Amino acid sequence: MELHESGEMYLETILLLKEQYGYVRSIDIANKMNVSKPSVSRAVGLLKENGYITFDPNGMILLTESGRNVADKIYERHRVLKQFFISLGVSEETADHDACKIEHIISDETFDILKNKIK
Repeated sequence: MELHESGEMYLETILLLKEQYGYVRSIDIANKMNVSKPSVSRAVGLLKENGYITFDPNGMILLTESGRNVADKIYERHRVLKQFFISLGVSEETADHDACKIEHIISDETFDILKNKIK
């Protein structure tokens, strides 16, 4: 299944919340992404159905291996792009905003070349 930008955003958010709090609940996702609980329920259902997340016995959201791979990839793109934009003189806020948009559309080839050039 091809994951769209919103699915990638949910996975990245789950990764960051897990790292920050050690657990992830739907309400945490809703608060972090500033979306409604029904939106989170729908997204979580689709992510579970497609094997990107699962739940622990307490109902906490967990990334599967494939979910973690996608989340790590998107978050790496975000970090690298943001740092690159900052190094060009872009403000941190704008760099973060732009990286968030570009991380979902940049090709693997372009990202890999960019990452290697800025190392």
